[in-house]
Amino acid sequence: EARKSKLAAELANGRLAMMAIIGMFFQDGLTGSAWGDWSLYTTSPLRAEKEAEAPKPPPFDPAKQVGAMEPLGFFDPAGFSMVGDKEGFQNLRAAEIKHGRVAMMAALGGVVQHYVKFPGFDSVPAGLGAVTTPPGTFGFAALFLASGAMELGVWTQDPNKEAGNFGDPLGLGQYDEEMRNKELNNGRFAMFAALGIISADLLTGKDAMQQFGL
Repeated sequence: EARKSKLAAELANGRLAMMAIIGMFFQDGLTGSAWGDWSLYTTSPLRAEKEAEAPKPPPFDPAKQVGAMEPLGFFDPAGFSMVGDKEGFQNLRAAEIKHGRVAMMAALGGVVQHYVKFPGFDSVPAGLGAVTTPPGTFGFAALFLASGAMELGVWTQDPNKEAGNFGDPLGLGQYDEEMRNKELNNGRFAMFAALGIISADLLTGKDAMQQFGL
């Protein structure tokens, strides 16, 4: 009885193998590959199981990016940054960092120009009057052109890097999440500071230090 069972199994396996070999020959003649293209077997139970096991990556969430800090956390009351819109968020973040860096230099410059003047600019007043009084006007025009050339030709944003990442030319090795948060915080504060200095100058005619009575 056992011998008959083994013989029947051998015959069944042999018949199945003959069909399999015929199918492989036919497929090789039709497609040039005995095994075919595995990517075409989209309805395979094995393939479907593997795809089901791979979780989909979560959508881009701006609330989890650098800059969402206490006490306000992710502050976007106007809803400019949408979940899933990574490109739009990167553009807004690059603009925020750019304005923050300019504002930090502007606020610092508003203080320094009260005490320091370049040779040939001794007669130029401090504050906004420096922009409208020659040769301060020429200096502002030269600075504007130089800044534009640097932004368009040198400091161009690499889409493969974080917004505002132009490398580490001094090799300080400080471009980490903590320093990026500090830069964003200082830049945001500086934008308000620069706006306050300019508004007070327009209202009172006093430069940044004179506004403190100094």
